[in-house]
Amino acid sequence: MNAEQQKHLIEQCQNNPAAFGQVFDAWYPAIFAYAYRRTADYDLAKDIAAETFLKAFLKINSFRWRGISISAWLYRIATNELNQYYRRSKYKPQSLLQLLENPQMEKLLHDEADNEREVIAKELKAFDDYNRIRASLPKLDIKYQEVIALRYFEQKTNTEISEILGKNEGTVKSLLSRGLEKLRNLIG
Repeated sequence: MNAEQQKHLIEQCQNNPAAFGQVFDAWYPAIFAYAYRRTADYDLAKDIAAETFLKAFLKINSFRWRGISISAWLYRIATNELNQYYRRSKYKPQSLLQLLENPQMEKLLHDEADNEREVIAKELKAFDDYNRIRASLPKLDIKYQEVIALRYFEQKTNTEISEILGKNEGTVKSLLSRGLEKLRNLIG
């Protein structure tokens, strides 16, 4: 969603609270996953995500567009909620009761509840795989580390890697192939 679309969405939400469902649908999975990765507690992450969206819903009318994306705003709220959790021995949502009183928000929170656990389990497995790869990568020659990191961590194309490293594109492909094989052998 580009800046103009986000600005328009904020205006819609300010004029019609039901439009906040679009904000929820677009960013809830990412905010929930962020909270879950930070806490490793499914129920706590749901509470933090719910609190994040409730605070956003309650503050949407005071949101002024200054070029800061909705995503950044939501992540900032979620980060504040997570910081609150870490400052206290136990997280206590302050306005969850307000959430339950609002049928629009309650419906929004339950729309994706059925598949959240499965999605998060897949993300955690991918994160574990990433950590295993990240730990094994320094054991490779630097020439393999460079191409693998650029390709898979930085999402660069072979052409971009070729330009960055000043190597022929065929050489990059070859290094990637050999490097991945060596990495597979290291990981087992």
